[in-house]
Amino acid sequence: MTNIAFIGLGNMGGPMAANLLKSGMQVTVFDLVEASVNALVEQGAKAATSAVDAVADAEVVVTMLPAAAHVKSLYLGDNGIIEASRDDVLFIDSSTIDADSARVVGKAVEQAGRLFVDAPVSGGVAGAKAGTLTFIMGGSVDGVAKATPVLQCMGKNLFHAGDTGAGQIAKICNNMLLAVLMSGTSEALQLAIDNGLDPKVMSDIMLQSSGCNWTLQKYNPCPGVMEDVPSSNDYQGGFMVKLMNKDLNLAMNAAANSESSTPMAAAAQGLYKLHQRNGNGDKDFSSIFTLFAKD
Repeated sequence: MTNIAFIGLGNMGGPMAANLLKSGMQVTVFDLVEASVNALVEQGAKAATSAVDAVADAEVVVTMLPAAAHVKSLYLGDNGIIEASRDDVLFIDSSTIDADSARVVGKAVEQAGRLFVDAPVSGGVAGAKAGTLTFIMGGSVDGVAKATPVLQCMGKNLFHAGDTGAGQIAKICNNMLLAVLMSGTSEALQLAIDNGLDPKVMSDIMLQSSGCNWTLQKYNPCPGVMEDVPSSNDYQGGFMVKLMNKDLNLAMNAAANSESSTPMAAAAQGLYKLHQRNGNGDKDFSSIFTLFAKD
């Protein structure tokens, strides 16, 4: 039985930690929100009084935090979890942050003689609950090999993208494309509706034609077309607009650093920023569909 510390029990981290428990792992948890900790304790986890306390005896530490500032604050410094950990520990950071921050943290971990893997996820809250997440890993061969059996308890698809930071680059490229696809799919469906077509019929046509894409297959943005997706639940749950904007900002910053041309992503970012400014930041990102509606 592997002794795992899990820090960060939000919408994604909580279900991920729960799946580790279901897999028979011994899990110690910490989060600033006491209710999140208590929910995992009820499922068999051990509560820690602090992040430092959580990692003291852990063989593997998994972190799932909102932003780079939180990750660096947790790991680095005299009171960071690196110094508080065992010599043979593996750190897995599943937060979505910029690649440079991941490299800074990874270097500090490696200089301390420990292993580090950046492993951001794709699959959303539903995937976290079902244990079907995709993990995109950056790190050494040894780190990835050690991380794999742990991540398999929480995910279905695991990829080694390259060295430390590569997981973050791959993740933001994926989400950048997702924003473009969701915007374009919403635009196309609304055009069909405006011209008298049934959106369900139009979706079925595109599913069997060259316009087929993941948003049509798994996450249709038009209400009433697909069951058990946010668009049929007033866009509640799922991946929030404000988080998509965070990922688009990371993508555009990476594009600026590499002088990459990303005009489609820039257009999608403009749409999502406008959508958030209109008060939709906490709605699912598929709610971009409503931006195109005539009413």
